[in-house]
Formats: sequence, structure tokens, C-alpha cells
Amino acid sequence: MIGYLVLENGEIFEGERFGATNVDTACEVVFNTGMAGYLETFTDPSYAGQGIVMTYPLIGNYGVIPEDFESEQIWAKAVFIHELAEFESNFRKKDALNKFLRDYKIPGLTNINTRKLTKLLREAGTMKGYVTSTLDNMTEIMKKIKDYEVGQVVRQVTTKQTISYGKNNPKQIVLIDYGFKHNIVNSFLKRDVGVTVCPSTMPVERILDLKPDGVLLSNGPGDPEKCTKEIDIIKKLSKTNLPILGICLGHQLMALAHGFKTAKLKYGHRGPNHPVKDLGNGKVYITSQNHGYYVVADTVKPEIAEVSHINLNDNTVEGIRYKNKNIFTVQFHPEACPGPEDTNYIFDKFVQKL
Repeated sequence: MIGYLVLENGEIFEGERFGATNVDTACEVVFNTGMAGYLETFTDPSYAGQGIVMTYPLIGNYGVIPEDFESEQIWAKAVFIHELAEFESNFRKKDALNKFLRDYKIPGLTNINTRKLTKLLREAGTMKGYVTSTLDNMTEIMKKIKDYEVGQVVRQVTTKQTISYGKNNPKQIVLIDYGFKHNIVNSFLKRDVGVTVCPSTMPVERILDLKPDGVLLSNGPGDPEKCTKEIDIIKKLSKTNLPILGICLGHQLMALAHGFKTAKLKYGHRGPNHPVKDLGNGKVYITSQNHGYYVVADTVKPEIAEVSHINLNDNTVEGIRYKNKNIFTVQFHPEACPGPEDTNYIFDKFVQKL
């Protein structure tokens, strides 16, 4: 069945539909440079509202493995690949990717020129698009693309109630959920630290009632500036003496809470191969990343904080250390799912502060 991706600049990519072939949708089109880890990518809440272009040419070759999911569902709005594997080969696989997308009503396009599409996004920047089976009404399609906004998606992905893991562990942290990934929790459980996951807008008083040894601000989707209530909560938390670690969106929200600025990247950092330099020890690490916004370096006030990590591809801020506080944040994903485990030391550093 023929399908199309129509971009906001009018360019059209033709392919073959798979997954939910009867679902047409608008999305923000982004690309991911990972060679593996498509299951972790598709189930990452940070992709809410977005259609993902996978740059690696063959996707689906190890099928669907529920143990590798980073959440309970697919959050991506659409998937674009060059070739869908005809056969899956993995002793752990439970299903095929085609059926997985169909079950969650997520449309996909295969046999499209993902190289050309990725180069276009790199040159023109992230664009909105529309997945459809017909081009009969281009005026209506272009209107749907124009009207589409990712919006305040944090409230869509956050937990609706508190969930606790490792209740009997000697140290306990609260994880404020803006769209957390399961392996963040697993990383703390491996370190004998219990985790209570709470909604993004849970009042500070209720967080403190849990008597945590520290607080983690999770990753998540969307524009950080739209999270006004979440930022107000972080401002209050920052006035306590609790150790706080921010990851990805949590890093950006902490910066906004201190009066720094964020801006949108041209086409984002998405994939498990981004070089980051730790300015404290001088070492370079390969990191896993998934974000479309960044903290503007010139707005980091030196009397409040200092940049601790930088991206070696574009020199953007990858980490901030706050002065006279037990607070530090990173833009990359130390839990590394998918991706290298180079920066697991971030968790060790945080646990030592608890």
C-alpha cells in the first residue's frame, strides 16, 4: 500500500505503508542516528508528538522485545525507515515490528529515501509533516501541517500517581516524571537506591513529605518553556538542601528556574553517538542523546552556576554545576538505553551526595 510523507515545505516522500496503515497523522519530523535500539527509541516518552526517521537502513531485524521497552507504549507519532526487515532473528523476540506498530495504532513508512530525508532535515532544520495514503487534497493536508503543534506534551506522558520501586533500600530518591525512561530507575536500583516516581506537577510539600534523600528531574518531550508549573516547583525545590540531578529536559527546566535561557536546535541531537567533554576531568565521552532544545551558554550566570560539560560537535551546553548547592544537571542520557555506558559515573556521583 503506497503512502506519503508530506513536509511543510511542500516536499513529498513516497513509500510503502506499514504498521497502522489506516491512520493518517501530523507530526514533527526528526531523525535518529542509532544503528540499534529502535525499541528503546520508539518507547521513549521524549519522542511524544514526533515522527522518527531512522538513519540506519535496516530496522526491525531483531523484532520486538518487551523487556527492552523504556515505557509501557510507543510515544512516537510515526516511524520512517528505509527497509523493514523481512525476518526477525533474536531468541528474545516476542513479536514483529509491523504488528507492534499496528497494535499501538502508529503509522509507518518503509522504502523511502531516508538518506535524502535526513540531509533535508539537516539543511532546512526540523520540519512538521503529515503521513497519508492520498494526495488528493493537498490544501487540507498543508493546513493540517500548519496547524499542528507538539504542545505541552509533558502532561500527557507523566505518571498520574506515585509509583515506588525498591521501598526497602537504604537510600531513597523522588523522580519527578516529565517522561522518564525505565532504565533510569533500573540504574538506581542497581546502586541500592529506591525510587518513587511522582507526577510532574506534584506540589513541593508532598514531595518533601516523602522525606527523600535526593530528587531527580527526568527527561521528557517538548519545549521546556511551556512547562511553567513544573519550573515553579523546581524553583522551590532548589531552595532546599536536597541533592538534585537533572537529566535532559530536567536539565533545561533547572536552567530556566534559575533565569537562564533555552533555545531550539536546528535539527536536534538524537542518537547514541554524541561526543561530550567533561570540563572537570578533561575526558571525552560518547553519549546517548534525544533533545531538540538546549541551554544557551551566554545566559548561564557565573555567580549562580558554571558549565560542566560541552558538546564537541557544536559546543552547546551539556552539563551545569550550580554553585553553593547540591545541584548538577546533564543534557545527555547517562542511563544509555540505547547507547554507550560511558557516562554512568553521573549516577555514582549523585548517589555519593545522598
